[in-house]
Amino acid sequence: MAEKKLEGAGLRGQVAGHTALSTVGKAGKGLTYRGYAIEELAEKATFEEVAYMLLYGKLPTQSEYDSYSEKLKSYRSLPNELKEVLERIPKTTHPMDVMRTGCSMLGNLEPEGDFSNQHETADRILASLPSIITYWYRFSHLGERVETSTEHETIGGQFLSLLTGKEPSQEHSRVLDISLILYAEHGFNASTFTARICASTLSDLHSCITGAIGTLRGPLHGGANAAAMEMIEKFNSREEAAESVRQMLENKKKIMGFGHAVYTNEDPRNKIVKSLSKSLGESSGNSLLYEVSEEVEKVMDEEKGMFANTDFYMASAYHYLGIPTQIFTPLFVIGRTSGWAANIMEQRADNRIIRPSEEYTGPDKSDWVDMSDR
Repeated sequence: MAEKKLEGAGLRGQVAGHTALSTVGKAGKGLTYRGYAIEELAEKATFEEVAYMLLYGKLPTQSEYDSYSEKLKSYRSLPNELKEVLERIPKTTHPMDVMRTGCSMLGNLEPEGDFSNQHETADRILASLPSIITYWYRFSHLGERVETSTEHETIGGQFLSLLTGKEPSQEHSRVLDISLILYAEHGFNASTFTARICASTLSDLHSCITGAIGTLRGPLHGGANAAAMEMIEKFNSREEAAESVRQMLENKKKIMGFGHAVYTNEDPRNKIVKSLSKSLGESSGNSLLYEVSEEVEKVMDEEKGMFANTDFYMASAYHYLGIPTQIFTPLFVIGRTSGWAANIMEQRADNRIIRPSEEYTGPDKSDWVDMSDR
């Protein structure tokens, strides 16, 4: 994979710090977490293993993994005060606002305090976020209060169970598990950089992650998977998809889920997600969403030379899992929280407040004019 030369506005190409957590788009490396290739992690690891590795610096032994899984299970329950807040949030609220509010409220009830508590705090936030979004969704949409403390072995299994009220299949649990791995860490992207800037002021973990959630809420960062779903679900055939996308391109409309700020030729996560979407479509007996997605990908390559990123096929994969489109981006949050927290800890370990310079473009000198003369 060729390394993309980055330059221009938005701090492109500027080295803003050092990290041992991931490589993104590096020649010969692609995407790695602490040196492990994303393809191998998606094949062999659980999300809990990856989260442990990012947060604690190494892959867990069996006993460490067992203890960590049990700890995360014990952190799934929500304080009553937080449940009361979630029940007051309207059904029409953007789910990312729910995640932001939930994380902030948890910080009010269970403040991090001394930084020696950072690992416990990170684990608590990681385990709580699936409970926060599913508790709100079930209450606001169905009027049901759910018990979030379950015995599911994985965060993915717990999430699907709480969201749908049904026991997920092994295939569905594993697919969601892999998706969280793919979203876990991705260098100094906008939300991660937000978290590191906040951490550089020596702020608390809840504040840093709440800021990151707010950044991921923006349509230029998170939300591409939901936007892709809203497009592909309108197509009833490959032919309709191809014709519609070509028309959209002619009208200069943006097709979400394509291209990347760092990768040059491909997003290494895409082929993993594409395979999952295809398998889920076949299992469901209705591969239409996968087929129209494949057609859109083909047209985008032919017309624009653009490749699909991880968000594009994630849309159809999540739909096959029975996840409402509005909940797609909160799943991005759940996966990325492990990476955010690891970046916050890394920033704290070798900290200097992040304060870039600016280039002034205003007037050289302005003469004061009294109010009566303006």
